Amino acid sequence: MKTGFVAALAAVLASATTAAAQDTSARATYGEVRLRSGFTPDPHSVRITAGGSIDASRIGSPCTGTIANAPDYEVSYTAGSLPLYIYAQADSDTTLVVNGPDGQWYCDDDSNGGLNPQVTFNSPRSGTYDIWVGRFGGGTTPATLYISELADDDSDRDYDNSGMPDASLRATYGEVSLRNGFTPDPHRVSLTAGGSVQASNVSSSCSGSIAVAPDYQVTYTAGSRPLVFRSRSSTDTTLVINGPDGQWSCNDDGWNNNNAEIRFDKPMSGVYDVWVGVYGGGTARADLLVTEIP
Repeated sequence: MKTGFVAALAAVLASATTAAAQDTSARATYGEVRLRSGFTPDPHSVRITAGGSIDASRIGSPCTGTIANAPDYEVSYTAGSLPLYIYAQADSDTTLVVNGPDGQWYCDDDSNGGLNPQVTFNSPRSGTYDIWVGRFGGGTTPATLYISELADDDSDRDYDNSGMPDASLRATYGEVSLRNGFTPDPHRVSLTAGGSVQASNVSSSCSGSIAVAPDYQVTYTAGSRPLVFRSRSSTDTTLVINGPDGQWSCNDDGWNNNNAEIRFDKPMSGVYDVWVGVYGGGTARADLLVTEIP
């Protein structure tokens, strides 16, 4: 986890009238990633070689350092309610140049403690962020680029394999209110299962890796029918649910081969926080199904 996060906006919008030599249409040298608000693990990181032969000040003030022509990294981001932090760490003095979804340039030097830069989007847009990591004195240097949604006041949380899921956090893939007899049945949501937390930290009966925040939240008004949660994926998935009574329920392989099922025969009304895990670790695409049909 990073240190020395600056919560305030550190980067200043570069002049939009200055012609830039950078080619945002070029393929990013060190790859690209799609991230949705609430992504895990957080921070997302990639090792790169910072710097290049182009003077970033040609973009406009306060851009500085030398950068490459093509972006170093490209992030396709789906925004939520969280801020977005882009920062770099290296042994040398590095800088940041970001072309945001609005087509504007954002630059920074030294805002992330010492000689490290950080660009902060307090209300980020969904879209493509093309990122260059520069070197202040020219030339190149090894560096690590980080993408995060966590600020200083999140630094005391444990996001490694010894951590716990947190039912108080906003569900990454949304929430829904369902009443007994709801239609269509099943209610379905597509998500990315898995994460950096071992589900066995919740209980020895739980398995797989899950995220810190719930994947989905269901506020349910009970009737006479059972309430059933199922996962469906080409990967071996698991389920972890924190029910209205605060109790944890878990399952692996309870439905259709490697898919999980948790059934409440006499469900309570209230909030069900749901995590879909991956048995072997990592992440995978999955569907969560909520049904009253046995």
